[in-house]
Amino acid sequence: MTDTDWVPAGIDTSRPSTARVYDYFLGGTHHLPVDRELAGQIEAMTPDIGETMRANRLFLRRAVRFLTGAGVRQFLDIGSGIPTAGNVHEIAQAEAPGSAVVYVDVDPVAVEHSRAILAGVERTGVICADARDTGLILTETARSGLIDLGQPVAVLLAGVLHFVPDADDPAGLVGALRDAVGPGSFLVISHATSDGQPPEVLEAQRLSARTGTGIVLRPHAEIAAWFEGFPLVEPGLVHLPLWRPEPGEPVDDPERYGAYAGVGAA
Repeated sequence: MTDTDWVPAGIDTSRPSTARVYDYFLGGTHHLPVDRELAGQIEAMTPDIGETMRANRLFLRRAVRFLTGAGVRQFLDIGSGIPTAGNVHEIAQAEAPGSAVVYVDVDPVAVEHSRAILAGVERTGVICADARDTGLILTETARSGLIDLGQPVAVLLAGVLHFVPDADDPAGLVGALRDAVGPGSFLVISHATSDGQPPEVLEAQRLSARTGTGIVLRPHAEIAAWFEGFPLVEPGLVHLPLWRPEPGEPVDDPERYGAYAGVGAA
């Protein structure tokens, strides 16, 4: 197999992909030389970027375990990327067999590989949609038959809203998702922040625009406001490693991860 045999037909392999760069940092196998080159440039300026992405994935896993413990059995993961080991359906279904998970991503590579990886996995589905198109996401989620939006749903927005520019109204799209789910639902958000970030992080943000999905860094207050109507559970909106860390997980110098995480309950 060549380096590109796994890439679906029609994908431009000359341009880096956000999903593939993310997969590289998570230790996955679905990335190309162009993705690794960009990842290397970003990592050279921000050596903590890989740790931040891995910390975000650890947060998501902890949040899913918390949610299953709270009785949630329906998960809508928006901006899911390419599934890697320990993804949402694996965690949720291990903790609560029968849990349903619908993954949503706009990247064709992420979608095609998600469908291949999840073939034969019960109670899972994949939707190709932009995170900004909440109408399509909600329509296709209902059509899948896997999730009843009138019942408790965990809406997962882990590491995706910082790819939504201000002009596309991230607060409005979060509000549409909050309004669409039933009582007892939860909202999970992690987001890169501008708070206390050094100049090299801002330069890495500029480089991220080469993937076609540049990152927008936002302050704590703006991210916290998206939980309106979904009060934050303890410990609130905190740096990634501080959200209910499990034994053995690093919590030193949490600010260096440059991202906040929180879970809100309806």
